[in-house]
Amino acid sequence: MTPQELKNSILQQAIQGKLVEQRPEEGTAEELYQQIQVEKQQLKIKDNKKVVPIDEENLPFDIPDSWKWVAFGDIADFHMGKTPPRAEVEWWNEDVPWVSIADMPESGHISNTKEKVSQIALKEKFGGMISKTGTLLMSFKLTVGRVSILDIDAVHNEAIISIFPFCNNEGSMQNYLFEILPLITQFGDSKNAIKGKTLNATSISNLLIPLPPLAEQKRIVAKIEELLPLIDRYEVAWTKLEDFNKRFPEDMQKSILQQAIQGKLVEQRSDEGTGEELYQQIQAEKQRLIKEKKIKKDKPLPEITDDEKPYPIPENWTWVRFGDLGSYKKGPFGSALTKSMFVSKSETTVKVYEQKNAIQKNVELGEYYITREYFEAKMQGFEVFPGDIIVSCAGTIGETFVMPEHFEQGIINQALMRMKIFKPLYIPYFLVFFDFVLKNNARSGSKGSAIKNIPPFEVLKNYLVPLPPLAEQKRIVAKIEQLLPLCERLK
Repeated sequence: MTPQELKNSILQQAIQGKLVEQRPEEGTAEELYQQIQVEKQQLKIKDNKKVVPIDEENLPFDIPDSWKWVAFGDIADFHMGKTPPRAEVEWWNEDVPWVSIADMPESGHISNTKEKVSQIALKEKFGGMISKTGTLLMSFKLTVGRVSILDIDAVHNEAIISIFPFCNNEGSMQNYLFEILPLITQFGDSKNAIKGKTLNATSISNLLIPLPPLAEQKRIVAKIEELLPLIDRYEVAWTKLEDFNKRFPEDMQKSILQQAIQGKLVEQRSDEGTGEELYQQIQAEKQRLIKEKKIKKDKPLPEITDDEKPYPIPENWTWVRFGDLGSYKKGPFGSALTKSMFVSKSETTVKVYEQKNAIQKNVELGEYYITREYFEAKMQGFEVFPGDIIVSCAGTIGETFVMPEHFEQGIINQALMRMKIFKPLYIPYFLVFFDFVLKNNARSGSKGSAIKNIPPFEVLKNYLVPLPPLAEQKRIVAKIEQLLPLCERLK
């Protein structure tokens, strides 16, 4: 139950006579209603002609025998406001507060207004009638049923009424209406329903009010005021819980991935070898590719120091640098590949892969092609092959896609990076590291919630990667694939 639902439930109990007990010595609402009629006669206030007889067969709910269903127009007088013409500067920007719905806090007090009108406007447009401090206001258009009490003398616009209850002994009737009107205006289960409607003088006059005796009204208001601080405390706790529930699936997912790259997600097995042995196999593959001139030889990366290691890892794992695990290349500079170079697809063209191929993980997308002649002259270094990973580098940053076994021959564009991971490193484990650690580092480096750029190669290649044995990599990925769907189900 939300805090507002709890508050509405308490108010519903109040207007049904279930929040406090009834006391016979306090009289009846019928007696109060008769007193109201006497007061109206004494004040020479005519009956509200817009009030129609109450349909006793179609009342919203049952009320105690000592209560009475009445029309709002029979127990209170009300005045509608005005908005002086905006084009007439003499009406505005002076010293008379003018209330709009934007000035009305939910069930609060009004001590200031965003706009003010002039004394001329007060006299000529409002007939000199100003609502005094302590007056109850209610909105009846757009935001229907918002109530506030004036802490200043003010006028208001035509979407608001000033309310003047009869028999308002010590403000008790006003206080009761202040509490119940927001709920009364939301009745929606009968032909008298006004929920979602804009009201007018007739519908306001005929709002159905469950009227208790005056003394019981006071006790109802006192009980509501006693409970409101408890609702406020409940709201604080509820908000914290809602925030926790929203964050929990993502936090759990991050925790699982963090456990994975720290060697805490699955057990270590001595018969699976070590990360160092795997690293040597990876380096042997790298040297083979260099010798066959499939990749270029890079400058050696610096030795890893103990101070660099961010957290402990199992003894059979080893720390390695990102740059020693693969070959990385960003797409061609803008001037090397422009739309003017694109041609229609034919048997002599080469496809240009785009960010959307990585983001939507679909190799079929895209309509850009270059001539084979230009590909062979300038673009061969940007070709992608089965098993290569393409990474989005602009807009939606860091989305990855492993190129499948069969696809159109093509190159990466300016918004992509190509990663060739050396065998026998398990690509799904590498992507766990890349997606989690690299993205988190990039987010923290960008000082925002989104990655703004893939780090420069000199930074990227020096990132540390915790390397488990190959068999453990596969078990880690299998466990992640088992657990992450459970996190998704929690959202």
